Amino acid sequence: MMVQSYRIIERKGRTPVETIFLVEDEPAIRRLTGMHLQLAGYNVKELEDAACARDELRKEKPALALLDVMMPGEDGFSLGEDLIRAGIPVIFLTAKTAVPDRVRGLRMGAYDYILKPFEPAELIARVENVLKRTRADSAVYERGDLRVNFETREVWRNGEPVSLTTLEFNLLKALIDAGRTALSREELLGAVWGYHYTGETRTVDVHVQRLRGKIGADKIETIIRYGYRFREDV
Repeated sequence: MMVQSYRIIERKGRTPVETIFLVEDEPAIRRLTGMHLQLAGYNVKELEDAACARDELRKEKPALALLDVMMPGEDGFSLGEDLIRAGIPVIFLTAKTAVPDRVRGLRMGAYDYILKPFEPAELIARVENVLKRTRADSAVYERGDLRVNFETREVWRNGEPVSLTTLEFNLLKALIDAGRTALSREELLGAVWGYHYTGETRTVDVHVQRLRGKIGADKIETIIRYGYRFREDV
């Protein structure tokens, strides 16, 4: 059995946070898919079969598992059932186009089902969508010195409470929920102030600066001439 791990040392000041298990028995597909996930900023564990995946599970719990359905030995559905039961989000990858197969995977509790061949950009978009949903399902976000409870709307930095206004908290939540996706100023206006807000986008800049002053300037990255992105590595 083989496991190959990819890790980006540093890319534009950010390091990967989430680990993805890629369980695929075809070496060419496994390597190519792993490369694209790596370039998107993820820590990727390439695994050639279910047995190898189970071995890795004893070492760490991934943020997401991409599972080929048809593998020698234990198939993806069998492995997927146990991963889903353990609370690990699953996306099935398969060349099987029959509707009953897709229904089986979704009824099992998989987040998505992607047919081969697929475009790398589509795969990355679906992965990011699932991770956004699973982040949103978690009541408490904790990275580095920052802790956010979305239910109680409380924020701590280095164990000390941080007082945020309603707009500042909503802005922070929008940025965290977006994960690695940068949000434009217009998108932030819509998400935080409401789509009917008619003010200048400069309002976003002002509130971002205030938020930075409270949670740390390095936690919100400026995307020049576009908007902002939350940094999970600091």
